Amino acid sequence: MKALATAVCAAFVGVCAPTAGADPAYPTPDRDPFYAAPANIGDLHPGDVVQTRKIDTGLYAGTDGWQISFRSTNSGNKPIMGITTVLMPRGVKNPPLISYQSLINSLGIRCQPSQALFNGELQDGPTAMVPIARGWAISLPDYLGPDVAYGAAKMSGMVTLDSVRAVKHVAELGLSDVPTVLAGYSGGGMATAWAAAEQPRYAPELKLTAAVAGGIPADLEQMARALGFSAHPGFGLAFAAAMGLEREYPDRLPISDQLNGAGLSFRDAERDSCRRKLLIDGLGHNADEFAKTKKLMDSPEAFAVLHENSLRYSDEVPTVPMYVWQGKDDFLTPFDAVSDVVDRYRKAGAQVQFTPVDVSEHLTAAVIGFPDAWNFVEDKLRAAAGR
Repeated sequence: MKALATAVCAAFVGVCAPTAGADPAYPTPDRDPFYAAPANIGDLHPGDVVQTRKIDTGLYAGTDGWQISFRSTNSGNKPIMGITTVLMPRGVKNPPLISYQSLINSLGIRCQPSQALFNGELQDGPTAMVPIARGWAISLPDYLGPDVAYGAAKMSGMVTLDSVRAVKHVAELGLSDVPTVLAGYSGGGMATAWAAAEQPRYAPELKLTAAVAGGIPADLEQMARALGFSAHPGFGLAFAAAMGLEREYPDRLPISDQLNGAGLSFRDAERDSCRRKLLIDGLGHNADEFAKTKKLMDSPEAFAVLHENSLRYSDEVPTVPMYVWQGKDDFLTPFDAVSDVVDRYRKAGAQVQFTPVDVSEHLTAAVIGFPDAWNFVEDKLRAAAGR
């Protein structure tokens, strides 16, 4: 569902131009000092470790866990702090590392993997644990950043790459030289695909073994234009994406200025909500109810931001071997946009295995596609090990 929500922010930003007005509704800061960026974070390099701590992995039997805070970069090229949670298979020395970008689809800090792994909010926990069962370590970054900027794909890719850097910097984990893979679906697939594409420029020293991504929201403008003001079961996530992108681009997308009183009240009530609450609270609502105007899609600045966060309009090309799968009739993430991206990658010399899936339901495609994706990873890891 994140795929839809990411793009439909345009239902609110289509008329936005930079103006002074209501500030974005940022998430409530966590009281845990581990989440607080140090005053000197700007002096650190992307991927530099700020803190590490051992954690109780609770229900994730057979694992040891750590959390790492690190310096990363936002969409405005400003320093921010990131968090990732690492689960290590107990008794396995120097296992391969899987950076798994989970489904977040939320606005609150408690919805990000560093907390959602342990409070019941993580949507794809079972899928994320498949690597552990295969003897691989897994890192789950809070890739939406400290402001939980839902929809900010470009930033999510950089946070993902910096999380891998940070994990490799922690000597006690023993993962500095192990084969490394990126994986994710839907919103996690978008972060994964962006990280793979940005890696040659943003983190050229990282040696990635493979990247697997499915259900990718590859063209946010296309998705936005398909929504408009009509009622939709994913409206709560759509509204959340509008809030998330405003958090990341407050000067370019002053979305709150386009909300009426009811819209501002809904925004304030949902500022810390996770996926399930957003979906439930959004039922029966639409943009017409919350926006001041029906005039859409006429702001070049708004769509410039959507383009900046759409793989279809990026000129970056991954160098890591990729496995991509996409539902042919996926009503959330259009097939043609992903197909076009894959075609561009292949023409540029990238190694991409592309698997269309004959389903229309978004999460069903995840279930169908992940087994082959993990087998692709297994093959690449064996090749890296010379087996």
